[in-house]
Amino acid sequence: MARFYPLTVTEVQKTTRDAVAITLEPRDGGDFAFTQGQYLTFKQDFNGTELRRSYSICSGVNDGSLRVGIKKVADGAFSVWANDALKPGMTLDAMEPMGTFHTAIEPDKAKTYLAFAGGSGITPVLSILKTVLASEPLSQITLVYANRSVSSIMFREELEDLKNFYMGRFTIIHVLETDAQDIDLFQGRIDGDKCAALFTHWIDIQSVDTAFICGPEPMMLAIAQALRDHGLTKDQIKFELFASAQTGRLARRSKPAQDPSVEGIAATVTLDGMARSFDMARDMTVLEAALDNALDAPHACRAGVCSTCKCKVLEGEVDMVANHALEDYEVEQGYILSCQSYPISTRLVVDYDQ
Repeated sequence: MARFYPLTVTEVQKTTRDAVAITLEPRDGGDFAFTQGQYLTFKQDFNGTELRRSYSICSGVNDGSLRVGIKKVADGAFSVWANDALKPGMTLDAMEPMGTFHTAIEPDKAKTYLAFAGGSGITPVLSILKTVLASEPLSQITLVYANRSVSSIMFREELEDLKNFYMGRFTIIHVLETDAQDIDLFQGRIDGDKCAALFTHWIDIQSVDTAFICGPEPMMLAIAQALRDHGLTKDQIKFELFASAQTGRLARRSKPAQDPSVEGIAATVTLDGMARSFDMARDMTVLEAALDNALDAPHACRAGVCSTCKCKVLEGEVDMVANHALEDYEVEQGYILSCQSYPISTRLVVDYDQ
């Protein structure tokens, strides 16, 4: 089952007018040791409806604290509640840390990192910055941080403190949409042309070992293409998408199940060491079928973004209509996002435990 553990809220700090950093203290079980760049999945009941939302950890691994950043989103029940009603002493239920938005720490290596963040996309990037700067003393990082205005910059003081403490190793470039900047290049939105100009005048792209990108999907895609155009390989670029730009699901493939006369799919799902078999409809995702059959399969965003619902196909085939979370090698090994995967074989066996 998707195990949630209680965390006590010990501090709620405003980082901007519409964003907070929540400090949490684990209690009553769960392993909340984390890797930089990971996230927590929370659940909360709102008038009888359970909502699950994932928020990135903003602490460094060596900070000795567990913090997440939550920006208020219009009509976002959880984010509005967290910003307006959450107080120290209250309890949040969360799954253990998850996510692969990181690279291994190598204290004896001198590496050059480049990070792009847009808005609240700074949250996991801040965790990476803190951890790398503290644990890889020979490495350097440049952060390009896009926001609408100075007032919307999350963790502004914390970033300035890092820059001052790690002077010569950490550089910040703020790109603002509306506020005037001394340098024209630092105003507007980040797109391919702006990236090209940054790589020409401010960033030695040839020296970059790894680039991290977290923000809105259009911005991420433009930056990733610019990085590839300037010599970085796919393996050197790490993504974390905090919100999907999709208005709906992608178009389904037309490939039918093996036997068109069979309406139901014979499915077997393994979760927490227990296998359960049942029939599922072709137009249901693997996650929907598991939940409908009383399996508490892990999930959060249901948009193919967070990877909480990751499982492995052992037999059969699925159509995964969206994937913003799994690496290519994971897909090749048979892993899927169950919230985005529909059966296209008459038998399907998946395992959430692998």
